[in-house]
Amino acid sequence: MNEKIRTARLSIISNCCLILMKLLAGIFSGSVSIISEAIHSGMDLLASIIAFLSVKMSDTPPDKEHPYGHGKVENISGVIEAVLIFIAAGWIIYEAIHKIIKPAPIDNIEVGAAVMAVSAIINFLISRRLYKVAKETDSIALEADALHLKTDVYTSAGVAGGLMLIWITGWKFLDPIVAISVALLILKESYSLLKNAYSPLLDTSLSLEENKIIGDVITRKGLSFHNLRSRKSGQYRFADVHLELPESMVLKDVHRICDEIEVEIKNKISHIEIQIHVEPNH
Repeated sequence: MNEKIRTARLSIISNCCLILMKLLAGIFSGSVSIISEAIHSGMDLLASIIAFLSVKMSDTPPDKEHPYGHGKVENISGVIEAVLIFIAAGWIIYEAIHKIIKPAPIDNIEVGAAVMAVSAIINFLISRRLYKVAKETDSIALEADALHLKTDVYTSAGVAGGLMLIWITGWKFLDPIVAISVALLILKESYSLLKNAYSPLLDTSLSLEENKIIGDVITRKGLSFHNLRSRKSGQYRFADVHLELPESMVLKDVHRICDEIEVEIKNKISHIEIQIHVEPNH
């Protein structure tokens, strides 16, 4: 089992534990902000499951029907996760407004605050692990999952702080206000995730930096090129370029130059496949 799959599985296990903790604390205390966090963690769990399945599928080697591999499965999963986050935020706002209109007592505030603080610590550690592996493997699915948990760190800490303020001041109206604040942070997360995940589905070009690396490799050899195109699919990158060479150059030398360019680009950019179309210069 590779590192991406192990890390995605770890996220599923931690989210299961946190959902149980938050649900019990929310029901026990009657706090809508804790229940909103349980809903958020439920979305995190679903996102973790989607991430787990997508990283397994994205690592499947190319086949006859998918000659460019299955990398975009991760981008699709990211879009689904963004939609789920949006739905969760809407549900939290609805419940919070209902709580403002019809206030309810909050009990055992200190227990709820403690559960939220523990949740924040656990998610902080898990999200750091997810981000580390996501950067190492260039996995948009794991990065999306890490983003879920990173937001959960802030929201859990915010709910814990809000509950402590209620305990100190007795202002129970703070509970639904904190819940709405949680939802607004989640909406911001949803937008960022959707933007990052959706862009590669439209075959958006690689970053300016990566395209520049490809161009620099060619020009440093004193060669000219045009029509450089690139795109990304999950962690995999694809590029094609038209290389201009003297029409008198023998085929063996043309092949050697193309191989040298490919090797150098692959040494500088991970998980890239590049196709070179040779044209005579005039």
